[in-house]
Amino acid sequence: MPERRKGRATKKAKRKELPEPEAKIRAANVSVASNTFLFCIKMVAGLLMGSVSVLAEGIHSGMDLLAAIIACLAVRTSGQPADDKHAYGHWKFESISGVVEAALIFIAAIIIIYQAAQKLLGHGEVEGLGWGVVVMGVSAVLNFFVSRYLMAVARRSDSVALEADSLHLSTDVLTSVGVMVGLALIALTDQHWIDPAAALIVAALIMKAAYDLTRKAAGELIDVALSNEELGTIRSVVIEHTGMFVNIHKIRTRKAGGFRFIDLHVVVHKDMHVHDAHGIAHHIGDDLQVKLGAKTNTLVHIEPCEARCSDCPAECNHTADTDVQ
Repeated sequence: MPERRKGRATKKAKRKELPEPEAKIRAANVSVASNTFLFCIKMVAGLLMGSVSVLAEGIHSGMDLLAAIIACLAVRTSGQPADDKHAYGHWKFESISGVVEAALIFIAAIIIIYQAAQKLLGHGEVEGLGWGVVVMGVSAVLNFFVSRYLMAVARRSDSVALEADSLHLSTDVLTSVGVMVGLALIALTDQHWIDPAAALIVAALIMKAAYDLTRKAAGELIDVALSNEELGTIRSVVIEHTGMFVNIHKIRTRKAGGFRFIDLHVVVHKDMHVHDAHGIAHHIGDDLQVKLGAKTNTLVHIEPCEARCSDCPAECNHTADTDVQ
């Protein structure tokens, strides 16, 4: 027994030590496989049952499958090293994929709304309710575990593409449960209008998820500043180094994929040796990497102090300016 437990622990340790690029690709492949399976069973069940809500879920999974394929390609591309044409790397491919995925979700929602409206006007009946409940149950359970796995990898690697995929599947869990409830109510009440009504609710939830994803992914494409929490971390690092320089200003931040980029100007005494000023720049950059992660790139521009203080060469008591833009 102890040997078996030791073997299991060793296997778990090996899984945890999987290099980040491989872990992201594996997660993306899992998403493609699960969405392929769910798309097939939902479309077959929806067509056999004549249920627009189940078909809506099938279309949703079809869009998720296409999004998962795009995310998989984005993860592979973003992991490529920097080259002459992409000196800052390929990390924004993940953000681009997030925007494309959001657009696909919007399209899926529009298709679902159209089909639901047609069903409401046609007053069609739904058959084989039991099979629909089973299919939706399988979908909810599978998506729950796959979305948790994707989110765990996304948080470790700071991957926008995998996070987007995880959010899609989390929405699928809610919509699948909603369709299950709708089908159960039809069985109890024989009110078939519940089916397209449930589809409309699914569409509304999908559009909300697409909107949230668009804001996040597009923000990185237009170089939105880091979060308030991360800016607060930068301020704290600046304050810790107050005694090493005269002042810091023109702090700019942005993010691309899992990488954070920070530019700042450090004002030092005008007679400071270049070697010492260079050391201060490295010291600040290293501390920011410790606080924000290894994927933090800091570019420090050194400026001479223009103040004409008689005692400045000996002791400078200026405090840091932490006005982060």
